[in-house]
Amino acid sequence: MDVIQHKNASWGRAHERNTFKHQMMSVLFLLFCPLCVLVANVIMCEYQGSILSFLQATANGSIYRSLTAYDFQFDQSALTAYTTWVLFQAALFQYLPGKDSLGQQTPGGNILPYRTNGLQAWFVTHIVFGVLCWMGVVDAAIVPKLWTGLIYVTNMAGVALSIFVFFKAYIAPSYVRDRKFSGSMVYDFQMGIEHNPRIGETFDLKLFTIGRVGMMSWTIIDISNAAYQYQKFGSVSLSIICVSLLHAVYVVDFFVYEDWYLRTIDIAHDHFGFYLAWGATAWMPVMYTLQAQYLGQHQTDPSMAYVAFTFAAGLIGYYIFRTSNNHKDLVRSTDGRCTIWGAAPKFIRAKYTTSDGKLHESILLCSGWWGWSRHANYVGDLILSFAMCALVGTTSGIVWFYGVYMGILLIHRSYRCDKRCRDKYGKQWDEYIRTVPYRFVPGIW
Repeated sequence: MDVIQHKNASWGRAHERNTFKHQMMSVLFLLFCPLCVLVANVIMCEYQGSILSFLQATANGSIYRSLTAYDFQFDQSALTAYTTWVLFQAALFQYLPGKDSLGQQTPGGNILPYRTNGLQAWFVTHIVFGVLCWMGVVDAAIVPKLWTGLIYVTNMAGVALSIFVFFKAYIAPSYVRDRKFSGSMVYDFQMGIEHNPRIGETFDLKLFTIGRVGMMSWTIIDISNAAYQYQKFGSVSLSIICVSLLHAVYVVDFFVYEDWYLRTIDIAHDHFGFYLAWGATAWMPVMYTLQAQYLGQHQTDPSMAYVAFTFAAGLIGYYIFRTSNNHKDLVRSTDGRCTIWGAAPKFIRAKYTTSDGKLHESILLCSGWWGWSRHANYVGDLILSFAMCALVGTTSGIVWFYGVYMGILLIHRSYRCDKRCRDKYGKQWDEYIRTVPYRFVPGIW
């Protein structure tokens, strides 16, 4: 069996996870995350988005009656709608013309081809949805009306996909040398074995699941909730319009720069297991769109000045996120022969070795946003995330979940990134940290 099991690997998992503690943590993760999605819907529907009310109900025992009375049942209409959605996205992913792109070199030394046609697919998806709604074939508010059934279906689909890729890694791996085994089957199921499992030569399950099943659904869910708000209240609020616009900016950016996304941590470093498979299938569509879900059911009335300020803050966050990523990509694509903020960029040339023994070189940028912060793109992402939540104009805890979650995720990812880069680049990473000492905010952190 030709398997990569480095103790100090540059990609994916760097250590064995076969201790009892790690296995129990994986089991808890596998149980807690689906429960969290179900509970979020209960809080939204039964407690008007109030986490405090939910906790009070839990304390006095009435939560049991709410949960047992809640109808998490199989819904044939939801299954049909979701299956149609996934098959339609799969057809666009496979057959729609697009740019031929190459991914970053994998741990096993493979450079994989992709067809990045996400932007075209986004436009086709929304045009088709709009036409079907206009013709009366589909109710524009179909998503919130089938929401409980869709949550059930997406959870089952995410678990089924996770099981499929787990056994595929043993029976029919796409790239043998890109597998990694931790020593714990539970942990391997959670975090994945294969790096880029594919069906055939080109259908990449990781990119499809994250991009088309997950990201593509954001704006459709938003539009459908806005339609539901209109049907319920007779008008569409400024808050849901601005929330939907910021979501759309983020999603369209993802597809405009889909080629760049191939070099990010999700595609270039993480293996594909429950964490990404179920996460993109169930967690992302449900937990990342809580603001639109809330506004679909509850109209809020923040002032025009408040909405304008918060929306502008979100756009500023996006600008930092996008330009910082563009700076890094520009410097690496030109080998440093460019300008950042009107000056020649400062950078460190760092070397690393892949599992095939070959020596490679990378650039660690120390100019522009990256001269201020080692994770400047995360700073912009966090500003944008909290603006999305603040636009709702309410203190109901559930709408703030996305911002808090992204804060925890990106802070954790920053430490994980630093550790991986230290393992990968060694002393050159230490030199980079001395040059750019602040993780997030200059002078503070």
